[in-house]
Amino acid sequence: MSATAAADAHEHSHPGPALYLKIGIILFVLTAAEVAVYELGYHHADAGLGSILHPIVVPVLLVLSAVKFALVAMFYMHLKQDSKLFSGLFVFPLMIAAFVIVALMVIFSYLHFQHPAMK
Repeated sequence: MSATAAADAHEHSHPGPALYLKIGIILFVLTAAEVAVYELGYHHADAGLGSILHPIVVPVLLVLSAVKFALVAMFYMHLKQDSKLFSGLFVFPLMIAAFVIVALMVIFSYLHFQHPAMK
């Protein structure tokens, strides 16, 4: 394979402007959903959908922000087109951090319910 053919193949593996526009629209919609979840969950918690969302606002916001982070990392940081080694070097520490965060949430919720005086 010649150097020009390799360069052409590499150029074609990157997404075009249309895909970046679609990803931007998806990110905008996810951000609007985050704002809506926050507003309904905290400012309208006494009625309708707000009363359902109120207890789960934080987990829903965490999931939405994780999806946004994944989209940005895959497309705007070009991890989707790069070597799997780079993706692994990026994702492995992220998984460790997520595990630590979940473990801390479990520990603090256990302490909160077992020892209410420690609030």
